[in-house]
Amino acid sequence: MNILITGGTGFLGAALARSLYDQNCRVTVLTRHPQNISLLRRAGIQALGDLQQLGPTSSFHAIINLAGEPLFAGRWTPQRKAQFRDSRIGLTGHLVAAIARMQVKPRVLISGSAIGYYGNQGDTPLSEYSAVHEDFSQQLCHDWELAARQAEALGVRVCLLRTGLVLAQDGGLLGRMLPVFRAGLGGRLGDGQQWMSWIHRQDWLAIVQTLLNDDTLHGPYNATAPHPVTNGEFTRTLAAGLHRPALLPLPGWLLKPLLGEMSELLLGSQKVLPQRLLESGYIFQYSYLDDALGQALARN
Repeated sequence: MNILITGGTGFLGAALARSLYDQNCRVTVLTRHPQNISLLRRAGIQALGDLQQLGPTSSFHAIINLAGEPLFAGRWTPQRKAQFRDSRIGLTGHLVAAIARMQVKPRVLISGSAIGYYGNQGDTPLSEYSAVHEDFSQQLCHDWELAARQAEALGVRVCLLRTGLVLAQDGGLLGRMLPVFRAGLGGRLGDGQQWMSWIHRQDWLAIVQTLLNDDTLHGPYNATAPHPVTNGEFTRTLAAGLHRPALLPLPGWLLKPLLGEMSELLLGSQKVLPQRLLESGYIFQYSYLDDALGQALARN
């Protein structure tokens, strides 16, 4: 299978590129820095510097669209918000335009999204069929998905992957938290009652593989484990796994002025369930947080 990945040098994209290459796929990665392709540690992965390089004779069995400016990189100024939109919605529009130029279309476009699609909804269980609460993150994800859906008019099967908080031993959420918790300085965020919908990266990779291979799957899928936890439970489980205390909470009144609007990523609550994946028969490798953290911490 010949596959193009945008955002293929990030935390998720790099792991996916290596995984697919090791399964004998031909992998091309779109990156603004082609010279960094060697960091993927797979000599056969190809680099693409610009979507304009794709012409009528370009051909891929599948395209996986994961590009997007990191939301945690700094305060959400108007300039940063514009970057968030351009790096997701703008790039996805250019990607669909590139697909339109191709004489042979890909069979599937798997396009990234996030559980921010649902907005901050407290304790309400959320499936792919749930209503949304409008805020900046929700609008960003909605418009991102809408841009990807334009490929359906070209005859391409489109899957929208609403990813939760991804756990793995070498980066992402866990990578940011481990130094603090190992030093015994960890604690809950705010009152700790907000829900954290998480997923182990091995499950995320397997879900992408499932969407690639099953032609009956289309539309939105929540890439989250079946058993979300509150921030307080996550904090206790991580601290116990590291044999450290978790006695230093960060109160919401401090986080909000410190981080501004970005604090909604830490204090907002989304209890997201993978209903459509479970309906499709997907079986999670890591359904419970203690098992997922146990596997990740065992390799740290």
